[in-house]
Amino acid sequence: MFPLEEPARPICSAKGCRADARWVLAWNNPKVHTPERRKTWLACDEHRESLGQFLAIRGFLKDTVAFDVWTADQRAADTAGNDDATTTDDQA
Repeated sequence: MFPLEEPARPICSAKGCRADARWVLAWNNPKVHTPERRKTWLACDEHRESLGQFLAIRGFLKDTVAFDVWTADQRAADTAGNDDATTTDDQA
């Protein structure tokens, strides 16, 4: 199999959506993840609310941050040597 290529631009995690991501929804499943672990979904303006509601109703949503702010914070953490356990998943 061929390795999957990362998209050239961040795209929304909503199934079938190919719009540019504008938001990061940070979440974790407390039954599976340690409290400090954050997984991420990316959302366009149109899907920010629906993806957030999907996570919130399950008690998973921890934070919603503008993509530009999140990436700036991540770059700062990487520069400081912080090994973050953040991952990005597409919604099933």
